[in-house]
Amino acid sequence: MKEVRAYIQPFRLSKVTHALQQIAGFPGMSVIEIQGFGRGKVRVPGDKVVREFVPKMRLEIVVKDDLVEEVVRTIEKAAHTGNPGDGVIFVLTVEQAVRIRTGEKDIAAIRSLKNEKKEEG
Repeated sequence: MKEVRAYIQPFRLSKVTHALQQIAGFPGMSVIEIQGFGRGKVRVPGDKVVREFVPKMRLEIVVKDDLVEEVVRTIEKAAHTGNPGDGVIFVLTVEQAVRIRTGEKDIAAIRSLKNEKKEEG
C-alpha cells in the first residue's frame, strides 16, 4: 500500500476530485486546507523579498500499489496549470492500515465502498 500525498492549488480541488472519482476502485481521500511556501518566493509590493504562506489543499489517498501510477497521473493532469505553485505529489509507503469500524486490516481496510457493495451483492 502507498499513500499519495498531493499539495495542489485550492481552485483545482474540484477538477482533481472529479478526475479521481473516475478511477475504478478509487478508495476515497482526505482533504486538508493548509498554508505553506515552496521554492518560489512571493514578492509583496513595496517590500524586498517576503516569504508569505500561500493557501494549498493537501490530499491524502491510501491506495493499493497497482493504483499508484494512475492516481499520480490523474492528479498531475487535473492540477496542472503550467504556472508556478501548481504543487507537488509525494508517494509514501504505508506499513499498516486498520478500518476502525470492522477491524479489517491492510488492503481490506482501504478497499472502496463500490468494491465492498459488489462483494456483498
